[in-house]
Amino acid sequence: MRECVLVADDDREIVKAIAILLEQEGYQVLKAYDGMQALDLLVSNSVQLVLIDVMMPRLDGLSAVMKIRERQNIPIIVLSAKSEETDKILGLSMGADDYVAKPYNPKELAARVKSHLRRYMRLGDINSGSCAGEIKNGRLIWNTNERILYADGEPIRLTATETKIIDLMMRNTGRIFPAEEIYRRVWEEDSFSPENTVMVHIRRIREKIELNPKEPEYLKVVWGIGYKIEKMESCH
Repeated sequence: MRECVLVADDDREIVKAIAILLEQEGYQVLKAYDGMQALDLLVSNSVQLVLIDVMMPRLDGLSAVMKIRERQNIPIIVLSAKSEETDKILGLSMGADDYVAKPYNPKELAARVKSHLRRYMRLGDINSGSCAGEIKNGRLIWNTNERILYADGEPIRLTATETKIIDLMMRNTGRIFPAEEIYRRVWEEDSFSPENTVMVHIRRIREKIELNPKEPEYLKVVWGIGYKIEKMESCH
């Protein structure tokens, strides 16, 4: 089955250009020209990835991202003419997985779509394997087969990107990972300045797993080096 990508932008020429690019890569493409239309298409179609512009009528891209995140964990790439770091961080903290500034490089855009879909589809068959491997660490349990994180016995909703970060860190509790290494192993590409992208994802995970995200007991910053998940004594 061909993966389906939803492209949402109020500039019809941009939607058309991206659709041609992605169809050449073998993807099926759905087109939306505002945030509400994008949400309607997501309800009635099976979509594996969303490419969405920020500035759109009826419902802007960031509000649409938040609405999508309430229901789905599919990869979301935000497209925007705003390349400032603050806009990028805002997009990521709303729930986007990645950010591409316009004017975009077609090859780079296609590569990012491919990379996010590969990661997401790899997580797709979460019920394969009946024998669950578990890594227990204090209040957290990471089910390595189903790729589900439990905190105090409750499953935590993670995006595909967050899932990969948790998988890396729960398998290596106590080990400090520099932002560059996390980016390289999760996004599967090099980046010149990955600190902010990684930081926003770490912050989002913290809000989901920590009792007090401002004073985390698990997902910690080691200043000047990177991030680690503290190794805890198991609760009895």
